[in-house]
Amino acid sequence: MPDLIGRFSNNAGPDRPRFDVIGIGNALVDVIASTDEAFLDSYNLVKGSMTLIETERAVELYAALDSAVEMSGGSAANTACGIASFGGRAAYIGKVNGDDLGDVFGHDMRAVGVTFHRPPGEHGTPTGRCVIVVTPDAERTMNTYLGVSSFLSVDDLDEEAIADSAVLYMEGYLYDRDDAKTAFRRAAQVAHENGRLVSLTLSDSFCVDRHRSDFRALVQDRVDLLFGNHDELLSLYQLDSFDAAVSALRDECDFAAITIGADGCVIVTPDELIRVPAVAVDSVIDTTGAGDLFASGFLFGLTTGKDLETCGHLGSVAAAEVISHVGPRPLVELRNMIGDA
Repeated sequence: MPDLIGRFSNNAGPDRPRFDVIGIGNALVDVIASTDEAFLDSYNLVKGSMTLIETERAVELYAALDSAVEMSGGSAANTACGIASFGGRAAYIGKVNGDDLGDVFGHDMRAVGVTFHRPPGEHGTPTGRCVIVVTPDAERTMNTYLGVSSFLSVDDLDEEAIADSAVLYMEGYLYDRDDAKTAFRRAAQVAHENGRLVSLTLSDSFCVDRHRSDFRALVQDRVDLLFGNHDELLSLYQLDSFDAAVSALRDECDFAAITIGADGCVIVTPDELIRVPAVAVDSVIDTTGAGDLFASGFLFGLTTGKDLETCGHLGSVAAAEVISHVGPRPLVELRNMIGDA
């Protein structure tokens, strides 16, 4: 573990990689609306879930919303934006169409300082979008139309950018089609061939349930750093005990950052379990993007040579900021919230 952490302690000078982190994921436009519980019942939505939907359902839900906030989104894209907000150098690979939403996505990413590597060419499938319904208890229910984003393949990878990034960050939501699985493995291979760190976020228990065996194989073979939450980790190993799941994790991937809600996070290494408390907020408004922004803080800390406890704290700072308002990205510059941390 010291070698894994120490590699970033002098992340500067002429040999410094161009990017701190490059993310790969579903490039989506988020449509976020606040509603009551009755709306969920009316449209048979399971609160707190993430459901994949087709075009007709996406149009139905969008039309039913009285008002909504629209912004570029996607899990790994949110993480990349968080890293840029801390002052890090972030890049992103995701597939969009040459339609209006595709243009919006690219503009939003570049506007916050993220280098967006958009695969060339036009496609018959529209840019993806995610309809996010937020209830008064701050729980978010996600209905995702993946659109063209799910068709990302090896041909869409910018291997030069991956090789020139200190960390590769891959989003579990994208890990659905065989082409995407192949792209993940190729991206990880390129990163490792260039001495880079490979990380994966489990994204959602729904994803873990769908891809458990594939995720386990990817974690064992290609992943250096795993991100997830308490429930995702239990699902990954099909265990009821968190301690037992941590033990199983160590046998396959001994470096992980696991969030545990209001209790903060646990950082797993071969020799220790580092517990870092959550940063308190006055009111939780919307939990959308909490895990994404936690990863941004943790990775920013890691790539700037911080110790693991500080990495966890920076993740908690970013998560606390994003759950205090509607939307999955920070409304203030995160670099201004951390002082000398």
